[in-house]
Amino acid sequence: MLSTADRSRLTVILVGARNPSNIGAAARAMQDFGFSSLRIVNDYSAPFEAAQLEHTKSAVGAATILHNAQLFATLPDALADCTLVIGTTAVGDRTVTQPILPLQQAAPHLLTTLQTPGTPRAALLFGSEKTGLTNEQLSYCNRLTTIPMFAPEDARHLSMNLGQAVAVCLYELTRSGLEGAKPIPEPTAAPATADDRERLTQLLLEVMQLTEYTRRFPANANPPQVRSLTQPLATTHNEAETWMGILRQILWQAKKKK
Repeated sequence: MLSTADRSRLTVILVGARNPSNIGAAARAMQDFGFSSLRIVNDYSAPFEAAQLEHTKSAVGAATILHNAQLFATLPDALADCTLVIGTTAVGDRTVTQPILPLQQAAPHLLTTLQTPGTPRAALLFGSEKTGLTNEQLSYCNRLTTIPMFAPEDARHLSMNLGQAVAVCLYELTRSGLEGAKPIPEPTAAPATADDRERLTQLLLEVMQLTEYTRRFPANANPPQVRSLTQPLATTHNEAETWMGILRQILWQAKKKK
């Protein structure tokens, strides 16, 4: 499980992002998974400034992350305090000289660094929407990773939306749990009792008798068999009551036609 301190050691770095909505979507993904450090590398500040102004559109709830995000003119400046740098790439037609691990295999390396007390910082790099990370930018990375994707026969270049890619990577880091996660509600419905299931069984037998199902299909209508059929129908008291209500309605309609 990633603690708050663990997550504070990760910086998401967007290199050359052009679309303010994508920057906002990346910030929202960070907010959703409990990460806060965002750095933008771009010598052209307009997309970043636009994302900060329009955060309500694609970065719902992540205004603080965008407000605190840092803008850098060069990648080396953005990476200066990082001990582990993992770059993401869709590979495409380029020739990559470094080994590339699927995200599921790369994530444990990053988690080990984040969960080591005293580690200054680790970075997860994402390239621009148009080109991804260049070979030069990838050369600053200790490791490379890619998100496995379906490849249609006619696909020319596989890539994922920038905001989606950030979300997928952060989910992979947190899917074993994270401190401060929204709790999953525990079931509160009362379980069905043996009495609930037996009343349901008797109602179903009565319906089968009245509708002449028992006469036409006697092999399917013996009480023990019917009783076993009702077991998965009513796991809660409310489910049992609902099914009994349906069967009573069927009985009422059937008796009207007699």
